[in-house]
Amino acid sequence: MSDQIKFIVEKLNKEPFKKNYNLITFDSLEPMQLLQVLNDVLAEIDPKQVVDIREEMPDQTAKRMLSLLGILKYKPPGNATDMSTFRQGLVIGSKPVIHPVLHWLLQRTNELKKRAYLARFLIKLEVPAEFLQDETVADTNKQYEELMEGFKTLHKECEQLKTSGFSTAEIRRDISAMEEEKDQLIKRVERLKKRVETVQNHQRMLKIARQLRVEKEREEFLAQQKQEQKNQLFHAVQRLQRVQNQLKSMRHAAADAKPESLMKRLEEEIKFNSYMVSEKFPKELDNKKKEMHFLQKVVSEPAMGHSDLLELEAKINEVNTQINQLIEKKMMRNEPIEGKLSLYRQQASIISRKKEAKAEELQEAKEKLSNLEREVSMKATQTREFDGTEVLKGDEFKRYVSKLRSKSTVFKKKHQIIAEFKAEFGLLQRTEELLKQRHENIQHQLQTVEDKKGISGYSYTQEELERVSALKSEVDEVKGRTLDGMSEMVKKLNSLVAEKKSALAPIIKELRQLRQKCQEVRGLREECLQEESRYHYTNCMIKNLEVQLRRATDEMKAYVSSDQQEKRKAIREQYTKNIAEQENLGKKLREKQKTVRESHGPNMKQAKMWRDFEQLMECKKQCFLKQQSQTSIGQVIQEGGEDRLIL
Repeated sequence: MSDQIKFIVEKLNKEPFKKNYNLITFDSLEPMQLLQVLNDVLAEIDPKQVVDIREEMPDQTAKRMLSLLGILKYKPPGNATDMSTFRQGLVIGSKPVIHPVLHWLLQRTNELKKRAYLARFLIKLEVPAEFLQDETVADTNKQYEELMEGFKTLHKECEQLKTSGFSTAEIRRDISAMEEEKDQLIKRVERLKKRVETVQNHQRMLKIARQLRVEKEREEFLAQQKQEQKNQLFHAVQRLQRVQNQLKSMRHAAADAKPESLMKRLEEEIKFNSYMVSEKFPKELDNKKKEMHFLQKVVSEPAMGHSDLLELEAKINEVNTQINQLIEKKMMRNEPIEGKLSLYRQQASIISRKKEAKAEELQEAKEKLSNLEREVSMKATQTREFDGTEVLKGDEFKRYVSKLRSKSTVFKKKHQIIAEFKAEFGLLQRTEELLKQRHENIQHQLQTVEDKKGISGYSYTQEELERVSALKSEVDEVKGRTLDGMSEMVKKLNSLVAEKKSALAPIIKELRQLRQKCQEVRGLREECLQEESRYHYTNCMIKNLEVQLRRATDEMKAYVSSDQQEKRKAIREQYTKNIAEQENLGKKLREKQKTVRESHGPNMKQAKMWRDFEQLMECKKQCFLKQQSQTSIGQVIQEGGEDRLIL
């Protein structure tokens, strides 16, 4: 049980729940809070379940959760008689009932999401037969079934596309490449048209080429048709052989079968079917009726509050105490006959339960066998449709597996060699980068050493000499007439180079020794830096652990202490206080939201009436002002049915 709770807490603390529980806080949740946690997990699986259970009746909550768990194919532990206890525990938020449900849901959340999504479209609505007599209802039901089948096929294709490895980026690249190829082909066709138009009788040649292409396509089609007919003949021969083998096996089985064995097999089947019809099915029907009666009774009763539940628990405890007293009285009487009968009754009940379990196992095994046979036949037909070959069996399958193993070993070896080559290539690249960086550092150090020794520019001089030698070679090639002057220049340069080399020889020896020492010093410095960083990191980790240990000890002291002031300083007490405050605040906000919702409609109506009143008064004002302006201009007098304006 502790492992189960640990798993639940670990999953609830992760995405997308982020509950921030530990074992103590989770175990101390009240029944309503535990039901809300279960509802949150169900809402993650099915978004339609998002609801606050405090605003919902308990019977509606239990009915909604039971329907979803039935869709998700959750099987409660125990037999059918324990279903009533399971439903009752789900209504009252019992931990032994809800913890296994949470463990089962959190183990397979992604699978259950998919199942809940498919259930919205694949759970068939049962229409009574009398309603199907109407043509409109029958047509609508038929369209509904066709749409359901279409959804199944589309969903299968979607899953296959998801698992096929194709991506939108690859498809777009393929489309762009095909468009480029199309443009290239169009350009090529245009070039060929221009080239062909210059040839004489090109129309006749094009017609002949078109006829040749049509005949080649027809030849390919006939060859393909011939190959298909050969394959069909081969499959027909194989099918004939299979049917002949089945006929032989059936004749052999019929020849070996005896009437006694057939009668015995039929008697066993009759006994099994009679047991299922006379004993098992009536019991299951009675249990279903009892469950339905209990559910109807629960639905008909009014909603139960917390006080009602406490009263029921008290009654249950009283009845349990009475039962225990009666059992003790019965044991005190020491009636041996009843003891023997109870022993026999227990044995009979055990045997009947075993019999029911074996019958269920046999029924499940038969169903499983039929499903497997159906799947095998479907797979065989699919393989024949895909490549036209039969499913391998026996020794052929073993040989095929051995070939696959040998090929897989060869593939693994080749893959390992490729990985080694890649690793070596990466190592060589890194070595090249390090050598380049080291060369730059050595050049910089060489310049600093030359500056210190007073021979700065030696390397530059050497480069200049190389450049001059290159110029010399070019001058020798271009200007052959000045060979004597160039030879003298070369001698001078050679002598200058020799003098420089002789002067720099001892310095170069010292520089080599200094380079070796510099490399050693650099290595030691890197080791020193690594050890120093490791030392600082270890000290920081020790300090962090000491701080955490100090906090833990302070928390334990405050939690264990008998002083209330110390307990109030504990982090747990602070968090519980904050949680209580937040719950009170949430309750107040919900009440405020409820009042706002109730007064929203009347307030909006009153505001609209006030705006209409303002608009009416503004209209009256405008009419009054208009009338005043008209009376200031003149006076209208009616005489003899005519209007006259007097200014």
